[in-house]
Amino acid sequence: MSARPHELSGRDRPAWRSPLSWATLLGVFALGLLIDLWLKSWAFRTVAGSPVVLDRDEILANPNWKPPWHESVEVLPYGLLDLDLVLNHGAVFGIGQDSRTIFIVFTIIAVIVACLIFAFWTVARSHWAHIGIGLILAGGIGNLYDRIVFGAVRDFLHMAPGWNLPFGWEWPRGGTGLFPWVFNGADVFLLLGMAILILRSGGERREPDSPVSGEPESGVDVDQHPGGQRVG
Repeated sequence: MSARPHELSGRDRPAWRSPLSWATLLGVFALGLLIDLWLKSWAFRTVAGSPVVLDRDEILANPNWKPPWHESVEVLPYGLLDLDLVLNHGAVFGIGQDSRTIFIVFTIIAVIVACLIFAFWTVARSHWAHIGIGLILAGGIGNLYDRIVFGAVRDFLHMAPGWNLPFGWEWPRGGTGLFPWVFNGADVFLLLGMAILILRSGGERREPDSPVSGEPESGVDVDQHPGGQRVG
């Protein structure tokens, strides 16, 4: 038997009716966005030795525009992580180069879908889901900002630059680097947020809240709501 809206406990009401849910979502989103934009700005000011000035019109007119050559900056030893400045005209890890308009539209749609998932497929107690959605929004908006303001996404994190594929293997498009892509904080937030949602959607089922003293058991399935099954 499904619960009626007025029968739902505070923890099982829709997320959009919960101040704590909104605070979690917006707090994670704002913090993630600020961190991403600050890291990008810091990297393009310092990594090359002098600030790299990005001209949006020039970048849009020349999709092959690159930051000036510079020495990589080692962050972790043993070739685990370097800083290298790259302009990405595609999606995460450089997928789909020269498709800026498509990715702007896709990002806007993804943001809308994430907000709908928050509002209609999570409940007040779905704290991890709200954190995951907040990270996805931070990553999506962070890269969307770059595409609109600069015409391309600012990347600077190069993982495992000193490592190659084993056995002399090569990637389909050439190259033997273990991880040939350069990424940014927004990409990390996107992947982390999706991982959290996937893990939480596996749904460990929780026991219903204990009924208030003096009230009979209602037989309510706390994972169900008229809006549909919700992410725990």
